[in-house]
Amino acid sequence: MPIWTSSGISTRALLGAGALMLIPASALAQETPAPENARERAAAQGDAALDRLRNATEARKQDADARGPTALPTPSEDTRRRAFDSLRKRVTSPEMEARARNAQRQSVEALAAEQEAMARRLGQALGLEAPDMDAVAGIRKTAVEQGWVPVLFVSSSMPVTTLRTYAAQLEKARGILAFRGMPGGLAKVAPMAKLSAEVLRLDPGCEGPACAMRDVQLIVDPLVFRQHGVARVPALAMVPGDPALPYCEREDDSPRAAHVIYGDAALSGLLEEYARLGGKKEVRDAQARLQGR
Repeated sequence: MPIWTSSGISTRALLGAGALMLIPASALAQETPAPENARERAAAQGDAALDRLRNATEARKQDADARGPTALPTPSEDTRRRAFDSLRKRVTSPEMEARARNAQRQSVEALAAEQEAMARRLGQALGLEAPDMDAVAGIRKTAVEQGWVPVLFVSSSMPVTTLRTYAAQLEKARGILAFRGMPGGLAKVAPMAKLSAEVLRLDPGCEGPACAMRDVQLIVDPLVFRQHGVARVPALAMVPGDPALPYCEREDDSPRAAHVIYGDAALSGLLEEYARLGGKKEVRDAQARLQGR
């Protein structure tokens, strides 16, 4: 009985102590009430964010201190002197220097070629194809074998389809399309360049710088018209030498064709008529190329 009584007293004492311990916690909860409005809640959240930022900054600083310095140390004067002495004493290689100069030269040439190609594409996109413009200006030179060159005298007033047909035939015969002047006058080059592109373009529906062109030279030369007395078109003449020479390189007594054939006929028919008039030798090569022989 005494043992049981003592235990009951101890139990009551413990429960009383628990009650006393619970009193400060509830009192503390009452002393720090929860925020009652949005401003207080925002202030509490801001303080918490500042605490998190402060802790993260402190942790990053401790991590940096643990890793040690990250900057390269400043070399001493003796180290710098030895490094520069080693550079001055390095062994030069003539082969490597020659390769470097060759690579630089190739890069400069490649850059120049790329710039020229881009300029040509820009001209084609604007309708001012570089090959046609050179021919229009009368400064394009083509290596022509010694012999007679078929020169077909035409006009911008002729149908484009007819000019395209003649261009296809002259491409095989290695001939030249000759215009007396340019549409719109010599002060306006763009219309002539546009007409040249329409005549020489392989695909009539193609537009832009990627269109393939026929390998036919086109010239604007009123002097060659006057020299041969051409008054109407189309007309054919077998001109010896290079009829596309610039004016400054052309002599006053430059050779001219022996005959001029008029008529709206195919190139093969004009060549046959030229041969019938006594020019078999002049038209022999052109006829062979036109027939694919």
